[in-house]
Amino acid sequence: MRYHVLHIKTQFAEEWQKEVFDQTLCDLGVDTIDGNDYYIPSDTWETQPSTITDYLSPFRFQFSVEACPDENWNAQWEAEHGIQKLPMGVKIVPHCAFGAGHHETTGMMIDALMTRDLSGQTVLDNGCGTGVLGIMAMKRGAKIVKAIDIDEKSVENTRENAALNDVEIEAELGSTPPDGEYDLILSNIHRNILIAQMSLYAKYLRKGGELWLSGFLAEDREAICEAAEREGLRLRAREERGEWQMMLFGA
Repeated sequence: MRYHVLHIKTQFAEEWQKEVFDQTLCDLGVDTIDGNDYYIPSDTWETQPSTITDYLSPFRFQFSVEACPDENWNAQWEAEHGIQKLPMGVKIVPHCAFGAGHHETTGMMIDALMTRDLSGQTVLDNGCGTGVLGIMAMKRGAKIVKAIDIDEKSVENTRENAALNDVEIEAELGSTPPDGEYDLILSNIHRNILIAQMSLYAKYLRKGGELWLSGFLAEDREAICEAAEREGLRLRAREERGEWQMMLFGA
């Protein structure tokens, strides 16, 4: 695959601000980040450069763009990062997908899963990335785990990691949660998507089930809670690490 690299000289007062900046660029198509170098598939950059430049414009950062040599960048990235080892013997090969288990938002989700017995439950991993949360849910006793992501590479990565950990996960490509009834819905994605999909979470959550949300900041708590309450979901618990938040809602 061909790539372009954006050299962006960022300046942020707090580390969490760069994390939000980086995650937004990933949502807009950036594949891999190495310091201040942002790698984006050439097809994405060449067909919709204004998506990135419009986002960068208010920051007034200095940046330049150049085409990369035609190499197997995924293979290089994987060779440098290797297998990530997590609790309960879970192993993750992160094919440039967000969610190797070490970001604060993923870590809060994993820690919460470690305290729960999910025996016999049906779980949805919405925005599965590497599949780490779905795999952890299976390790905690879930009977069925369905996973969905808008990125085909993430779906493939989830399937590979599920096989690596000897669990079965129904992973599929899509932009909205699949129809079903779930005892637990895990959604660690951008706050705008969480709010937009809240009605579906409420619709698919079994009575007595739980919705776990992360991927957003303290300043987003009120909007998240308001969206949940409109759908009859009630806040049961909240966790935070730095500026990053996790909320547990009940049906």
